[in-house]
Amino acid sequence: MNSFQIGDLHVKVPIIQGGMGISISLSGLASAVANAGGIGVISAAAIGMGEPDYIKNNREANKRVLQREIRRARSLTNGVLGVNIMMALTDHESLIKTAIEEKIDLLILGAGLPLKIPAMLEESGFTDFKTKIAVKVSSAKAARLIFQYWAAKYQRVPDAVVVEGPMAGGHLGFKREELTGTMVPLSALIKETVSEVKKFEDQFGIAIPVIAAGGIYTGKDMYEIMQAGASAVKIGTRFVTTHECDASLEFKESYIRCKESDLAIINSPVGLPGRVVRNDYVDQIMLGNKKPFKCSWHCLASCDFRKAPYCIAQALYNAAQGRMSEGFAFAGSNAYRTDRIQHVSEVISELVLGYIWLSQQKNQ
Repeated sequence: MNSFQIGDLHVKVPIIQGGMGISISLSGLASAVANAGGIGVISAAAIGMGEPDYIKNNREANKRVLQREIRRARSLTNGVLGVNIMMALTDHESLIKTAIEEKIDLLILGAGLPLKIPAMLEESGFTDFKTKIAVKVSSAKAARLIFQYWAAKYQRVPDAVVVEGPMAGGHLGFKREELTGTMVPLSALIKETVSEVKKFEDQFGIAIPVIAAGGIYTGKDMYEIMQAGASAVKIGTRFVTTHECDASLEFKESYIRCKESDLAIINSPVGLPGRVVRNDYVDQIMLGNKKPFKCSWHCLASCDFRKAPYCIAQALYNAAQGRMSEGFAFAGSNAYRTDRIQHVSEVISELVLGYIWLSQQKNQ
């Protein structure tokens, strides 16, 4: 298996750990993945929810905890670290600036179009920084829009692009009807995006890796999607059921107990469908039952908190802390395949060995 590059950033193993919020992938999981040769990713979404002053001072709490988690991860690894930031977060600019100030290796920007990020960074005085920027999209069309805009307005393009298909967990960039039955293959999305990105590679004389995400569970999956043109893979579900994952044991066990029929698509208050592990809480919200709450911070721009039947940030945080009766777990379409808790190093070894075995079989 080859290593891969994002600009001058060298990564030993072409595996990026998915940035999972809220409080699922923090410094513990990220540092373990980085130590195993991949890119460990901290999720910045509502990262400060556990702070005592979060309700009154949420933006400062998020900034403070992101800084703390990056520094803690750095103390635990010399490997490559990233931060995942949703553009839909109302404090995404503050979080982006914090990550760059902390010299994070990679920023992954999704859940919205990061069209004006280069201008924001320049206005903030970030003209010479080493952090690489990857944009996360669900189609080649979205990638083309971002790359064309950056090229025309800023004479630069993102350093990498993550293509997240319909089998991923959490909030998804697809219509609800595109997430059931026959879904568009991730391989098709990768091939289309590689073709689009090639134009900008030629224009700027650089290599721009396309990273595949959503439904990748085994070394076989990894080999096949990289044969379709992906330079690396981004995996979330496999890393939830690891000892190093920052989520509670109860959260991890919800994956281990779940059956394929327990995975459901919900309509999130933020206006996107999401894949979850079904439980009593999910059943209640799917029936239309409301969970009264008071919003003091409006963390997601697309959430109409005055009409929302429940607070998804609070539900996800509750689940991460083990209060499964007060929330639910986001999960990828392969979550039902998990059957035990492993170490991160074991998961990555299984993926790499599966990839190598299949590649050797194909080359005989």
